[in-house]
Amino acid sequence: MTARMPSPIGEWLWMPALQSAPAILPAPHHPCMRNPLQEQLLKAGLVNKARAAQVVREQAKSHKGKMPAPPTAEQVEAKRLQAEKAERDRALAAERNAQVRANEAHAQVRQIVEAYKVKREGEIAYRFTDGDAIRDVLVNEALRAQLAGGTLVIVRHGQGYELLPRVAADKVYARDAAMIVLDHGRAETGGGNGEDDEYYKQFLVPDDLIW
Repeated sequence: MTARMPSPIGEWLWMPALQSAPAILPAPHHPCMRNPLQEQLLKAGLVNKARAAQVVREQAKSHKGKMPAPPTAEQVEAKRLQAEKAERDRALAAERNAQVRANEAHAQVRQIVEAYKVKREGEIAYRFTDGDAIRDVLVNEALRAQLAGGTLVIVRHGQGYELLPRVAADKVYARDAAMIVLDHGRAETGGGNGEDDEYYKQFLVPDDLIW
């Protein structure tokens, strides 16, 4: 039996239709379409798409609302030690700053005393107290009168004492009031020779007195 040859007309009619038929391509896969967990559930065949999406939502919600774990005992102790160290550092810094300011004040007082001190002269011992000790400076009648009236004050200076006029004494008070050991112009300072002071208060100190 002779095989039947295809008709040329049939080929002509079939070939264009085959060439013009659109190619069927697989749908592109979007990387954000599914969560990895959702993919695993679907591949395992455990749930359908709706249930997988619900599981993913519940997982995200539980992670979002999860509270942080409480600190351990070691973390609490470390935090306490850190806070104590910070407090000690602040206290040491404050102490150092206070010492620096005190040193600066003492240096300024020394400069004031050197610049304004009144020359001491005379043979009269003017007694006064410095803490628990009784001290004295040698002065003349005019200087003793000014000390009694509060025009002059006695200030501690180095290992001894000096006399300062009121204007300089006010500068010392502003920096270190403890350096003034006798000032009859202020009741809270140390006392001098009480009997002599009462006597010399009756004398008027001249305004044009040369220091």
